[in-house]
Amino acid sequence: MSGELSKVRGLLRAHGKPKREIYFDLENSGWVPPEVVKVMLPYFNEMGYGHPSITNKRGWEALEALLKAQEFIARSIGAKASELVFTHSGTESNNLAILGAALANKGRKKVVISAIEHFSVMLPANELNKYGFKVVQVPVDEEGIVDIDLLGTIVDKDTALVSIQLVNHEIGTIQPLREIVEVIRERSESAIVHTDAVDAYTKLPVDVKRLDVDLLTLSSHKILGPKGAGALYVREGIKIERIIHGALSTQQYWPGVENVPAIVGFYEAARLALDGMSDYVSYVRGLRDRLMNGMIGVKDVLINGPRGDKRVADNVNVSFLYVEGEALTVELSLRGIYVSSGSACTSRVLEPSHVLLAIGRKHEEAHGSILFKLSRYHTEKDIDYVLEQLPEAVERLRILSPLKAKG
Repeated sequence: MSGELSKVRGLLRAHGKPKREIYFDLENSGWVPPEVVKVMLPYFNEMGYGHPSITNKRGWEALEALLKAQEFIARSIGAKASELVFTHSGTESNNLAILGAALANKGRKKVVISAIEHFSVMLPANELNKYGFKVVQVPVDEEGIVDIDLLGTIVDKDTALVSIQLVNHEIGTIQPLREIVEVIRERSESAIVHTDAVDAYTKLPVDVKRLDVDLLTLSSHKILGPKGAGALYVREGIKIERIIHGALSTQQYWPGVENVPAIVGFYEAARLALDGMSDYVSYVRGLRDRLMNGMIGVKDVLINGPRGDKRVADNVNVSFLYVEGEALTVELSLRGIYVSSGSACTSRVLEPSHVLLAIGRKHEEAHGSILFKLSRYHTEKDIDYVLEQLPEAVERLRILSPLKAKG
């Protein structure tokens, strides 16, 4: 048995079975509702398990399911079905958007992103340095809002691509994206505009025409769909280059066998979330505010990101001084409360979140952060259990922490 496997099994044994389990780590991954799983199941072994590009009955069944999902999801963001490309994740979609758009604009050599983008935008953008591009990060204020005036001085005729998130994945900031795009269009008629909307879709209205973006990223698992499906909106007439190559696919820019069961689940998860979205969002916002307001009573706590309407309904990010976020996630996990610490995609790397540093948090404040993501399946009793357990968990760790003595 490998040392890593042995370690993981030891952690699982130590956890045992908590008296109550509540999962708030929906930024990383999550459960798939039974009604979504039920719709997916036939596409594994009963029907539609064929290749969508192959001319036989099972292939046609798979193609029908794919086209149905494509039409629905595209329509839900105000796009045409032909403008939606399925990938296998939001990360793949972001890579296709950033690398594909920049490489297709060979005459312009500047790429502009915000300082708080997801790593699946930041890292491919940084890769473009190898191709002679200049990558510029636009700073944000203490709420995570992009400095629009500065952005206007950075974007110029040499700008190939601008990528600004619609909603930040860590602190829930909703960018004034329409206003941002207007500034970009004023400064450059040719720059392609991309937005990572994976944490916005089904949580606030997303309309590609109103936003006036050229590329937009979606992800299945961010809306309680299965892992293994993502999508990229590519506005008609926009040129991007393929970044992987192969054959046998219905997707113009993403070759390979489509994950039809996951795409079917993506469709069903989107349909369920969008049906009554305003009621769901209002309900989740109530849970968010209940959790935030309850945490304010804990000593030495910082709420990271904006309050009210500037913050997406499902996001709660807090820092507890004199406590390591990683240690707090373990302590809460022993109590059946599952959250993530720091940047959701770097939870096993003990570096402070670049998002929290960008909004002005000190290293020690960023290290003490934890992230809750809420859903319509959570209840007020879940929130009350957290507010009962959290102060005890924080206090226990502070007693043990050498950071407290220095505070």
